[in-house]
Amino acid sequence: MSDPWLSIIGIGEDGLNGLTAASRDALASADMVFGGPRHLALAGVSSARAQEWPVPFTTAPVLALRGQKVAVLTSGDPFWFGAGGSLARDLEPDAWRAFPGVSTFSLVAARLGWRLETTVCAGLHAVPVAGIRPSLQAGQRMVALVADARAAVDFAAYVADRGFGPSRLWLAEAMGGPAERLREFRAGDSLPDDIAAPVAVAVELAGGLGLPRSSGLNDDLFAHDGQITKRPVRALALSALAPRPGERLWDIGGGSGSVSVEWCLAGGLASAIEARADRAARIAENAAGFGVAQALTVIEGMAPGALAGLPMPDAVFVGGGGSAALLADLWARIPKGCRLVAHAVTLETESLLMDWQARVGGEMMKVEIAHAAPLGRMRGWIPARPVLQWSVVR
Repeated sequence: MSDPWLSIIGIGEDGLNGLTAASRDALASADMVFGGPRHLALAGVSSARAQEWPVPFTTAPVLALRGQKVAVLTSGDPFWFGAGGSLARDLEPDAWRAFPGVSTFSLVAARLGWRLETTVCAGLHAVPVAGIRPSLQAGQRMVALVADARAAVDFAAYVADRGFGPSRLWLAEAMGGPAERLREFRAGDSLPDDIAAPVAVAVELAGGLGLPRSSGLNDDLFAHDGQITKRPVRALALSALAPRPGERLWDIGGGSGSVSVEWCLAGGLASAIEARADRAARIAENAAGFGVAQALTVIEGMAPGALAGLPMPDAVFVGGGGSAALLADLWARIPKGCRLVAHAVTLETESLLMDWQARVGGEMMKVEIAHAAPLGRMRGWIPARPVLQWSVVR
């Protein structure tokens, strides 16, 4: 590696004493050092060459000094919810060198005796606490980095409000430094008012039921106005859509967003297109409630016009109301290998899908479901509207 101009240095609460000789050399040779006020104080950087991160955070001031000797101080491991990834994204590989320190996750796991490979590690500095909801499962261990004392209290309250109040919870303050403190509570307890930053929260979840891992979550978990792909039909749709981590879905006619939400819970990204403003707002509400708001983008508008400029999908779901113009546009627009799943509940849309299946192939399936309900003094079957599903790979 050629001589890099940028050094990315992970520093802990033990300051310079915890840095390797190579880290100290890189810090000493830098003409300018970026970091938070706490980092700069821990490293004893003089004001003449210290530069605090701007608020809101941006790497632009560092990149503006490209070619000069610059050091960046981050907490622990720069590439685990740190600034390292943001900087490396905009630099050539030979422009930077990293000196990682011990992460807070590692320090907490070491104090508690937890296997880090089976512990969920969450960074909640800039995302809502609802982001942990998919990980809330009895028996799961989690360590979360939080912004401050208020955020630690909010974390505990969120866990307790979802039925996990009996969970053991630890406040991990100033880990690795002389002021380190690790205190145990229950998630449902009132936490003390003397929580000191930097703080992380560790929890061993107990007492509640998390979200099922299978497709087809209960309809009652979603906010909706009746416009929702019902649980059994949604499970069949998701099976045909075949979500994989990192893949993108176009959910056209999103309704409540239930298909998009479950796609994102499987690790994907989704763009939900919904023409009605109230339903678009409801999709955003469901995305936030399930902790997938970072992965689900809501587009208020009518397809195909609203599709312009969207990242290309790996799968498309048309939940109802498909038209000849929409299907023709999709078939011309989506890339090869994209999976298309369309549902029909009207005779006109059924005819449209059957015509397309005859032209380009794919699998056609009709789903007829009935639920048992009281019928006089006995019970009978109440049929739901049949749903025709067409699934095809472009």
